[in-house]
Amino acid sequence: MEIKKLHNWNLSYSQAIALQKSLCEKVQMIELKSQPKTIAGIDCAFSRDKKKIIACVVLLKLPSFEPIETKNAVQKLTFPYIPGLLSFRESPACIAAVEKLKNEPDAFIIDGQGIAHPRRFGLACHLGLFFDKPTIGCAKSRLIGSFEDPALEKGSFSPLKDGRETIGAVVRTRTNIKPVFVSVGNKCLLKDAIKITLDCTTKYRIPEPTRLAHQLVSILKLKT
Repeated sequence: MEIKKLHNWNLSYSQAIALQKSLCEKVQMIELKSQPKTIAGIDCAFSRDKKKIIACVVLLKLPSFEPIETKNAVQKLTFPYIPGLLSFRESPACIAAVEKLKNEPDAFIIDGQGIAHPRRFGLACHLGLFFDKPTIGCAKSRLIGSFEDPALEKGSFSPLKDGRETIGAVVRTRTNIKPVFVSVGNKCLLKDAIKITLDCTTKYRIPEPTRLAHQLVSILKLKT
């Protein structure tokens, strides 16, 4: 699929911060015109020596979750670990994996934050702008914000807030299991992100696209 060329990756700390503040203005929070028929899940991990980043993308048909294709990429780490700037470490490998896809996904779900980020520009936003597609951040833990626990039943959710601003939702994907943190990445509304996350969740806590991507990353990590 065609991927936009937004910027290069040879950036200083201050340049990366400035770029986040600039690019967050380009994130589109618009209602989905139609429900996606295919969805890609992306997850990544560091190699055992912490010198490389491994990214996997899994493309599935909806609602059957029938696999269409999987791709991966391994790249050397070029950006230091700085909280709030993790997308500058992870995005290049994620993009390299997606570039190998022969089929174009209708939407993406990312294991990471969307606008639930101090500068409203987490990994799902960064990738969402490169892909120019509806993109959802579904993280296993909170980065910022406050919330009240949602009800214990699957499908329950509560707002994730930073001050008075709603930046995401705390979503219960399984009854009596701890929730996930969902936020807009690009080209959708929070209600769309919640619905797709729940539609993509089967008997596990993590949505199927990113769960399968995580499985593949874990296997590759043992070999890398």
